Amino acid sequence: MFCYQCEQAAGGTGCTKVGVCGKDEDIQSLQDTLMFGLKGIAAYAYHARELGQKDEQVDAFMHEAMFATLTNVDFDLNRYLELVLKAGEMNLRVMEMLNDAHTSRFGNPAPATVPTGTKAGPGILMTGHDLLDLYELLKQTEGKGINVYSHGEMLPAHGYPELRKFDHFVGNYGTAWQNQRKEFDDFSGAILVNTNCIMIPKDSYKDRLFTCGIAGMAGVTHIKGRDFSAVIEKALALPALTDSSNGTLSTGFHYTAVLGLADKIVEAVKAGKIRHFFFIGGCDGAKPGRNYFTEFAEKVPDDCVILTAACGKYRINAREYGDIDGIPRLLDTGQCNDCYSAVKIALALADAFDCGVNDLPLSLIVSWYEQKAVAILLTLLHLGVKNIRLGPSLPAFITPNVLNVLVEKYAIKPVGTVDEDLAEILS
Repeated sequence: MFCYQCEQAAGGTGCTKVGVCGKDEDIQSLQDTLMFGLKGIAAYAYHARELGQKDEQVDAFMHEAMFATLTNVDFDLNRYLELVLKAGEMNLRVMEMLNDAHTSRFGNPAPATVPTGTKAGPGILMTGHDLLDLYELLKQTEGKGINVYSHGEMLPAHGYPELRKFDHFVGNYGTAWQNQRKEFDDFSGAILVNTNCIMIPKDSYKDRLFTCGIAGMAGVTHIKGRDFSAVIEKALALPALTDSSNGTLSTGFHYTAVLGLADKIVEAVKAGKIRHFFFIGGCDGAKPGRNYFTEFAEKVPDDCVILTAACGKYRINAREYGDIDGIPRLLDTGQCNDCYSAVKIALALADAFDCGVNDLPLSLIVSWYEQKAVAILLTLLHLGVKNIRLGPSLPAFITPNVLNVLVEKYAIKPVGTVDEDLAEILS
């Protein structure tokens, strides 16, 4: 990086400034946080724009926030913290916009039980986030004898009526993005990646891997204009998959579906049948320590309900949780952007009990990894949500002073041990 005050490389022998271009390390920390948040906002805005939705207020903020990261613009810590929290407000707007774009095009999601594994016959596996890409693939494969499977963050697509109506959209294969090199190797059909979370492919499946939209990889065929004929031809030329069905997963608990159970939920809470709600989810990764979230979900008492979203769901959704008076104990609200549903559910419960969100018997156990997770965290802080447990570790770009501000204002804390955290929450 270049220091405009010293007119040489920042940190060089003649540079006496702290951080980049003379910035205080706490300002730099907030700028890094803002940039990560902006990347997350941009991802959601991109998907919404593909579906014909845009928000001029969000676009204007993107310009303002990018400008504010330039040299010598604003060195006031409190003002910059306000800007970072405004990013959370804008992310809430963009998640709402994307939610509306999805539901207007594909209908309101409804709870769905999704077969896992494969069925006999040619197959295409789609991973990523873009529902419009999936819809176009389903249209183009209709009547061709090809089964289409979701992977990773595409699992929630099974909840949407306009996607679920395709009979050849047969199930979900695999788990979260960080496992794709093994899972793609084992899947013998064609594979289509439509957004981020693509890993460098093995040579063993590289020739049957395709990208589209924003995703790309050197040496891999990239599809333009949503013409998936090359993917279809490859799927038909490959050996057919075998029948390897191995259970089911649940998804589709959009806020409209959960609020349909609101009366039953309120009644169950008042009757003491539901003691606590936990949101356990977020962005997954390969770093050791993420078994914390699996263990936490396993140890949540049977009189508690778990909400989840994003690829972090795969840490907890492989087991059966049962129900409480017909209310499922595990509610998968969808993709990372569908944390908007979790927010709507929390706000509705607060309204039903005539209290604030922080007064609800609700705890957030959030895993973070990349930009969209940061944007969602900023949204929660913008809404004033407190006592969030974040893990498996705190972001490296958060300085001690910035962390102290977050602890003081929002009581944010790193995850500890499962038993200690559960005991503290439920006490």
